[in-house]
Amino acid sequence: MAVRREPLNRERVLRAAITLADKEGLDALTMRRLGQEVGVEAMSLYNHVKNKDDILDGIVDLVLTDIDVPPAGTHWKKAMRRRSISAHEVLIAHPWAAMQIMSRYSIGLGMRRYLDATLGRLREGGFTIEGALDAWHTLDSHLYGFTLQQLNLPFAADEASRVSADVLPGLSAEEFPHVVEVIGHVMRSGRVEDFEYGLDLILDGLEAGLNGS
Repeated sequence: MAVRREPLNRERVLRAAITLADKEGLDALTMRRLGQEVGVEAMSLYNHVKNKDDILDGIVDLVLTDIDVPPAGTHWKKAMRRRSISAHEVLIAHPWAAMQIMSRYSIGLGMRRYLDATLGRLREGGFTIEGALDAWHTLDSHLYGFTLQQLNLPFAADEASRVSADVLPGLSAEEFPHVVEVIGHVMRSGRVEDFEYGLDLILDGLEAGLNGS
């Protein structure tokens, strides 16, 4: 008996594009290669997507739907903390996504819902329109800056101890005592970075400003 093939539709094409981009990067995302991934000729994809730009807009929008923004009624600080941690996890899982989200002009349904929920929790929490914009931009500066730095480290996070051990012997403790101290700590602990540390500092600062402290 012949296996019944799942009908091709736009979401299936975009999900396959996400999988391909995650594995091999955006350079691998050609119409021919994507067609191979879903088992059709490249020309068949044009029934569901216009071109590569349309694919990029679509996969950005789908990735944004994976970010957890708590619903109305959630305290703004809890909502923003959860949103930021979830966004960081999603962007790390899709290493190509951060730059695409920041650089693409198209604002699809996923982006509109994500922004509306983010700004909504801030406005419900008592922030003015200007305050909500400032809070959003400050949180996202930390989110994208930290994420891009983490993605572009020349080693994986679990290699921090080994890399530190390799670097340490070449440093003079007499000339660079603080650098040696920190790298020695990383070598022993394996700890390089903590996204939530900076996030909580920002949230506490926003809360202090909102309360007039």
